[in-house]
Amino acid sequence: MSKKEYDVKDITLADRGQARIEWAEREMPVLRLIRERFAKERPLQGIRISACLHVTTETANLMRTLQLGGAELALCASNPLSTQDDVAASLVSHLGIPTFAIKGEDNKTYYEHIKSALAHKPHITMDDGADLVTTLHKEHTEMLGDIIGGTEETTTGVIRLRAMARNGLLRYPIIAVNDAMTKHLFDNRYGTGQSTIDGIIRATNILLAGKIFVIAGYGWCSRGIASRARGMGAQVVITEVNPLRALEAVMDGFRVMPMMEAARIGDIFVTSTGDINVIDRQHMEVMKDGAILANSGHFNVEINIPALESLAIKKRRIRDFVDQYTLADGRTICLLGEGRLINLAAAEGHPASVMDMSFANQALSIEYLVENAATLERRVYSVPEDIDREVARLKLHAMGMTVDTLTPEQRRYLESWEEGT
Repeated sequence: MSKKEYDVKDITLADRGQARIEWAEREMPVLRLIRERFAKERPLQGIRISACLHVTTETANLMRTLQLGGAELALCASNPLSTQDDVAASLVSHLGIPTFAIKGEDNKTYYEHIKSALAHKPHITMDDGADLVTTLHKEHTEMLGDIIGGTEETTTGVIRLRAMARNGLLRYPIIAVNDAMTKHLFDNRYGTGQSTIDGIIRATNILLAGKIFVIAGYGWCSRGIASRARGMGAQVVITEVNPLRALEAVMDGFRVMPMMEAARIGDIFVTSTGDINVIDRQHMEVMKDGAILANSGHFNVEINIPALESLAIKKRRIRDFVDQYTLADGRTICLLGEGRLINLAAAEGHPASVMDMSFANQALSIEYLVENAATLERRVYSVPEDIDREVARLKLHAMGMTVDTLTPEQRRYLESWEEGT
C-alpha cells in the first residue's frame, strides 16, 4: 500500500500494535464467534464500508471481522486524541486497510482524514459521533446514491442523526447501535465507568478517596462513572436537568444539586451529557483552587474551554494531558485531555470485554443492513431485538453461563388472559 493510501504516525509501530490487538482479541469471544461465521459465509462480499471510529485495539478486531466477511474497508479516527498510533500502523501493515488517523491531529487533518475515508465511495458508513455522516451530507452529496445504510456507535451521534431525520435531511437508514441494550447497559455503564476513572487517574495520579466528585448528567455513562467513583471512596454529587434521572440518582444514594452549587464544593468535575457548555464561565468563577475538569462526552464542547482561556492569565502543561490555568485571583483550574474524551485521550478506552458486545452489534447490524436495506426508510432505527438477544446469548455462552427456559405450562400462562387469582 502506498503512502497516499494511508496516513498514520509511524508505520514501524505495526508489530507492537499487532501484539496489542491480539491481546484485546482474547477478551472478545462474541466477536470471534461472529468472525468465524463471517469467514465461512462472506455476507459482506463486495460491500465497501467507510468507518469513522476510535482507532483502538478493539476497533481493529471489528475491522478484521468485517474484512473476513468480505467487506472492503477504509478507516479514519472519530476523535483527534483517541487514536492508538501503533494500532493504526498495524491496520495498514498487517490487514491492508487504508487507515487515516494520527493521535493529536489538528482539526484540519481530522476532516481531511474523514474525506479520505469517504473517497473509498462507501455502500455503508460506520460512525461514532456522526462527523462522517454530516460531512457526507454537507459536502459529498454526489456519493449518497450508492449508500444503502449506516451505523452509529454513540449517544452524541444518535442525537445528531435523529435531528437530521426529524428535519427530513437524513438520506439513508442508520441503525443506532448505541440503543442496543447490550451496548448502553454494558459499554456505556461498565466501560465508560471504568475507563473514565482510569483516564483521570493516569493523567493526574491523584487519590479519589475523600474527594468531592461532581458528575454532570445521570445517563448510562454517568451512572457507570458515579458507581466507580463511589467505589474508589469519592463523595459523588450529580447534576441533572431531567427530574426522573435526578430522582434516580437520589435513590441510588447520591447528592443532587444544580451545577452552580456543585461548582463551589467540587474537587473533580466530569461531564457526560452530550450537550454544550455544561460547565460554563460562571461555574469556573466560583470553583475552588485546584479544581480538576474532565470530559467523558464525545465532543470537547461540554466544558466551555474558550471561557476558561479568557479567564486565565497563564496556562502551562503541568503533566501529560493536564493543562493548568491560573486565573487573575491566583486560583488554578486544571483541564484534562484538552477537554476531549478523557478515557481515550489519557488512557486506552473501554476494556475489550465490553467492546466485544458493542462491536458484535456493529457487525451484525451491518449484516442486517445488507440483507434488508431495500425495505428500510430514511430514518434512525434501533438495533433489532433478535440481534440484541443473540449478542447477550453469545456473551453468556462465552462466560460459561446458561439461562433457564420457560416450560410449556409457563409459556401458555404468559400468553393467556383467562387465569387470574
